[in-house]
Amino acid sequence: MVSYNPKDWFKLIFQFHKSDTFRILLPNMVFLAVFTGALVYIETDYYHVNFKATTVFHQILGFVLSMLLVFRINSAYDRWWEGRKLWGTLVNNTRSLSIKLTALLGEEQMETRRKLSDLIQTYVVVLKAHLRDKRVPGDDSIYRNPVFTEELDKAVHQPNYVTSKIEEALILLNRNGQLETSHLLFLNEEVRTFTDVCGACERIKNTPIPYSYSLFLKKIIFIYVITMPLPFSVDFKYWAIPIVIFIFYAFASLELISEEIEDPFGEDANDLPIDEISRKISENVKQLLTGKN
Repeated sequence: MVSYNPKDWFKLIFQFHKSDTFRILLPNMVFLAVFTGALVYIETDYYHVNFKATTVFHQILGFVLSMLLVFRINSAYDRWWEGRKLWGTLVNNTRSLSIKLTALLGEEQMETRRKLSDLIQTYVVVLKAHLRDKRVPGDDSIYRNPVFTEELDKAVHQPNYVTSKIEEALILLNRNGQLETSHLLFLNEEVRTFTDVCGACERIKNTPIPYSYSLFLKKIIFIYVITMPLPFSVDFKYWAIPIVIFIFYAFASLELISEEIEDPFGEDANDLPIDEISRKISENVKQLLTGKN
């Protein structure tokens, strides 16, 4: 995610980055400029067309298209914001779980606290990779355990595997008398939230905007823009070129932005800053459970 100062709006106008829609749409805008220019030349300079053009069709279609794009961008942003709330929940619950474990396990059980800290940190790393369709090699896990490393490599669903190991560690502490049964109930809500957050993030990632809706919107934008030079060339001559390009840029940019943020867990400029959030969780958990930064 790109970090910026939203108040420095004048500087942002002239700022470009690799995912900026202007950069992405530039080849299409060049083609559209050439197409519009050629159409203006044919209508006004070659055939000397002189009829009263009407833009009523484009006014009506433009209104309908605007409503569709508003729904599209709102739907995509809702998914982006829900993803941010889910990762906020994960931040809060990892902190809460760490605080509870610190209170229940004294200084004499620091080694146990360190292992639990490593497991919680590993879960966050694994979840982030899972949402990006990647896998964490067992050797790269924070929890340094030979058996765990081998089984993590074989696990089909790595977040579920790490969650099960956290549960197993807590149950083992109960059997060894280090935690009471009531303590397990006390800790269960936070551990259960790990699976809830993972499932909700998977729902966002694996349920895109319906294909027919996305395809229909792209077709409408194409028809709207490609027919726009016909009436505009008569009234505006070669000024139709920048007008058509600007309208295409505005509509197509909204569609591109919607496509990018509807899956907010990737590594694009407008996706959620889950790398930063993961680092923050790791720092908090490590500090709370082990006292180290």
